[in-house]
Order: sequence, then C-alpha cells, then structure tokens
Amino acid sequence: MEWFKKVLGEEWEITPAGGLTGEAYFAKKDTKQLFLKRNSSPFLAVLSAEGIVPKLVWTKRLNNGDVVTAQKWLEGRELRPAEMQHQRVADLLYKIHHSTELLHMLLRLGKKPITADDYIVSIEKRLKRNQIDNASIEVKDALTYLNNYLPVARQENLTVCHGDMNHHNILLTDDGQLYLIDWDNAMIADPILDYGKVLNSYIPKENWKDWLNQYGIELDNAFLIRMYWYLIVDCLSFFAFHYERNEHDKYEERLLLLKELNFQMRLL
Repeated sequence: MEWFKKVLGEEWEITPAGGLTGEAYFAKKDTKQLFLKRNSSPFLAVLSAEGIVPKLVWTKRLNNGDVVTAQKWLEGRELRPAEMQHQRVADLLYKIHHSTELLHMLLRLGKKPITADDYIVSIEKRLKRNQIDNASIEVKDALTYLNNYLPVARQENLTVCHGDMNHHNILLTDDGQLYLIDWDNAMIADPILDYGKVLNSYIPKENWKDWLNQYGIELDNAFLIRMYWYLIVDCLSFFAFHYERNEHDKYEERLLLLKELNFQMRLL
C-alpha cells in the first residue's frame, strides 16, 4: 500500500479492495475516488475504450518496473442473480464476443486461442496426473462424453471470452450503466464458455430460447451438446483443483454436479 502513497501522495486515503489476483485498492481524496491496481494487463485500456469496464484514468510505470493503473470509481452494486436474465447482459456479452479490437489486443499480447482439443488434452492429462481419471463412474462417463462429442464442440468461431461469468463481476452503476469487471481470466475461446454458464446458472430452462434470441443465437441440439461439453470440462477442472488441495467437501460437490451434467448430456 505504501507504494500507492508514493504514486498519489500522502493526502490520499487508500484501503484494500480485495480480489484474488494482483493488488487492488480504493483511493479517496476529498470528492475524488479511484480504483487502483498494480500490474493490470494492457488489455484494460482497450476494455476501457470499448466502454466495457469503468474508464481508465491513467497508467504509471514505477521505477521497479511495476505498472499502476487508476480507473474511475463508480458508485453502484453488483448485479442480482435474477437480473442476469435481462437483455442488457446478453447485449454486453454480444458486444464483447464480436469486438475485433478486443480480439486483436489479446492476440498482440500473445494470447493463443484455446480450442476444444486443447481443453480435452489438458483435462485428461490433469486427471491422469492426479490418478483420478478413473476415480468414479461420473468421471469416466464425463470423459467418454467429451471424446464422443468432440467433433460437435469444435464447431464454433473462437472469440474473446471473459472466462468467469457470474453476477458478482457485473457492476450496475447508480446512473444505470452496466460494466463487466475482473478480466484476469480473459482468453480467446468458444464464447459458449461465457453464455453457457449464464444459461446454466441463472436462466430457467424454459427461458433459454428467448435469452439466446436476445443474444442472437438459435437454440438447437448441437448448441446444447456444446454447452454441456464445456460445462463438463469446467466441472472436471474444479474437480481436479479441489482434489489437489484435499478439499474433500468441495470435491464431492463437484462430483454431484458432474453427475447432473452427465444426465443432461444423456438426454440429448
């Protein structure tokens, strides 16, 4: 926190903002408020220019090579779970997934597209390394589905994805603006990674078709296979994550979720 004081001055009141990655802080001086972060990706500038995150005010490089960014602090709240059904969320995701500026910037930063083949190779290696690829019938069934439906999972253009779509990461400001924050997991991949999680976590099944129409996609069997394919990959990744950390309760929760996803896949 001290080096933020050196950048801004002693008269600024600085408090931690939390977060899992990087160092983030709130800074306040009189009526001025900023959100500060150390070593944010240069991607932030393009997100700001596109109006997807709050405005980037300045970027400064410190003598030790660290980069400090300051964004405009906006009063507001995170989106409520029920509000994820609103068309504005679909519109925001559409804008992100169809932005050539965002895509070109990630490519310039060295991000390589992650294909369905990359995902299945990665998860199979991770499960085998931990000797849990045969841990249960649920895991074996999931891997069977991933291999059987890989040709269907390949059938999509790869775009910029947020990678952590949940209502906690969507800011609704007091003046009604909507922003998607926390881009530490940004990637180039199948956009179903984003809107598949929104559908499965927040939208009642009877409303899936209407929500996807708002985004601009037709709901068909191939879409559902791709969606559950990626949800299974995500579930297996967390399954391995919790296993590696001996988090038995969370490990068991993921097994239950995997069982449900396998069931949905069997229905297709």
